[in-house]
Amino acid sequence: MPRTVTVEEHPLGLTWVVEEPMERAFHALADGGRVWLVDPLDDPGLADAIALGEPAGVLQLLDRHNRDCAEIAARLGVPHLRVPDTVPDSPFATIAPLRVPRWKETALWWPARRALVVAEVLAANPMHTGGEQAVGLHLFLRPWPPQSLRGYRPQHLLVGHGHGVHGPEAATGLETAYARSRRDLPRVLRALPRTGRS
Repeated sequence: MPRTVTVEEHPLGLTWVVEEPMERAFHALADGGRVWLVDPLDDPGLADAIALGEPAGVLQLLDRHNRDCAEIAARLGVPHLRVPDTVPDSPFATIAPLRVPRWKETALWWPARRALVVAEVLAANPMHTGGEQAVGLHLFLRPWPPQSLRGYRPQHLLVGHGHGVHGPEAATGLETAYARSRRDLPRVLRALPRTGRS
């Protein structure tokens, strides 16, 4: 059965969000006539990404987010960068929020656009937020959240699960997610059965 996908246009490019409880999201980031695909799923809408510019690479920001990254990179004839420490010849700086066994993750900071792209540590779907905040930390990280993303003041926050957050709400949402990570853990746990069914 084909999945239902919502497409969002924003100043960075395009974001696709799958209509499912986990709200998997993937992105096309465009700059200077080139486009990078971030944690993509194979979808007919990817043709719209190619219209944004020359494909420059497929970025897999989380070790377990294999999704369709390798296949799409091979089809487009571009590098597949898996949990990269750098993204050469790009506008992105990289951040390493987690480098532990079974969870290696890279985030992207795009200084010129004040954009933060995060695969899993932060998300905007109800399963991470409990349905009451714009952004939430991953359930497993709430007791001891990694601090490397805290302090950024993005104008755009794109995540691997959920819709993008833009404008002042991006920085506010990020800071609130950290400030309430432990306090909101019971509420998020109580909400899981409901959000998992929605």
